[in-house]
Amino acid sequence: MKASNVLILPGWQNSGPDHWQSRWERTHAYQRVEQHDWMRPLRGDWIARLEDVLLACDVERDGPAVLVAHSLGCMHIAAWASHSKNTHRVKGALLVAPPDVERDDVRQMLPGWAPVPRLLLPFKTVVFASSDDPFCAPERALLFAAAWGAELIDAGPRGHLNAESGLGDWPEAHARLRALTQL
Repeated sequence: MKASNVLILPGWQNSGPDHWQSRWERTHAYQRVEQHDWMRPLRGDWIARLEDVLLACDVERDGPAVLVAHSLGCMHIAAWASHSKNTHRVKGALLVAPPDVERDDVRQMLPGWAPVPRLLLPFKTVVFASSDDPFCAPERALLFAAAWGAELIDAGPRGHLNAESGLGDWPEAHARLRALTQL
């Protein structure tokens, strides 16, 4: 699989330079799915953008894509999968720190993203969740992972699994990503 077929999907406000997603992008030449507006994420716009990027991937030559999402990027993938007829263009997904967009405080920050799509994702999926994520209780992360048919990995008490979590290059998660690319 080509590195350009590993697609990075940041969440709300994008991922800064010290975020593990940005570090992976720089180190491994993965491709970030850019959004028109990182500060006001519109669900339909984000879904359309992912569809466009996936349709531009040459799956015949390079194989299907592997998606790497953080936070709202997880909901982005689930929302896209619930509408797209092109889910066969994805081989697997690594979903990290899904936010509970049905929780009142999160819903106010991210209007238009509730309800959480509860569908069996048609590709191998791994979810990493922190036991003290300020945006999603562990039992909700477990519920989302079960609905998506995903393997859930408890990352321990590491906050929102972002740059502030001190993960650096986060080799544990990258090893899981490598396993997804080898399916």
